[in-house]
Amino acid sequence: MSKADKIFKETCKEILNYGVYDLPDSKIRPKWEDGSDAHTIKKFGIVNEYDLSEEFPAITLRPTALKTAMDEILWIWQKCSNNIHELNSHIWDQWADEHGLIGKAYGWQVGNKFQTIRTTKEKLEKVHPNNNYEVIDETAKVNQIDYIIHEIMFNPNSRRIIGNLYNIEDLDSMNLHPCCYSITFDVTNDTLNLLLNQRSNDVLVANNWNVAQYAILLMMIAQVTNKKPGKLIHMIANAHIYDRHIDIIKGLIERTEFKAPRVSLNKEITNFYDFTTKDLIVEDYYHGDQIKNIPVAE
Repeated sequence: MSKADKIFKETCKEILNYGVYDLPDSKIRPKWEDGSDAHTIKKFGIVNEYDLSEEFPAITLRPTALKTAMDEILWIWQKCSNNIHELNSHIWDQWADEHGLIGKAYGWQVGNKFQTIRTTKEKLEKVHPNNNYEVIDETAKVNQIDYIIHEIMFNPNSRRIIGNLYNIEDLDSMNLHPCCYSITFDVTNDTLNLLLNQRSNDVLVANNWNVAQYAILLMMIAQVTNKKPGKLIHMIANAHIYDRHIDIIKGLIERTEFKAPRVSLNKEITNFYDFTTKDLIVEDYYHGDQIKNIPVAE
């Protein structure tokens, strides 16, 4: 049994048994395709812990498209993009404008150079050799992912290795406010750990998707900084199950689990900007049937 399956089932049971339903007369933003209110049952403040040194946290109750999940995480944190034309899926289509842009959201926040650090050009070239950094008096402005990699490599004891997508002053310029909005890295000896903060989580549609994404990000960052991937701690503020998903969730809970798949990366990649989805190796991923035509609230 995958430990991710156990955690997923426990999370679902926690929400179903102890969660709170929307009030019937409450104002509901999400709508179903037919225009009706998409109500939820929610649990506030769920914390789940996954240890990548033991296994990769993919559920086996149904498949998670790991390479597609990786493609999206690369779109945000590697390509620093807010253009859906640079993404190989249609996940974000409904939030894009006629030019394919989602505003100052997600990848735009990662790529915006505002982190000022004391360093040298030689060190920065080890982080991102193709970026033409300007270093004046040992001070440089870098984007968020380069800052994170730089600090892990050259200042591993720092308690400030943080990436943040929820920039209050830019919210009005975002077509969608980020759900997974901040990451904090920790280096303990030769192990790299990651804490993920998420404001809102659609448990059926996105829970394991987000877990798998940030597990892959942790693996990539660990590899290029010569660390071992350790714990992924997932902190969810509002974990919810939509009303039209409840019966599907109950069916998933009753399914048989399999062992976790073996997931690894191409060991020849030493720079974060060289990773592609071809470098994700997924072996022995046995799982239950995919659930088709899941209604998605917008």
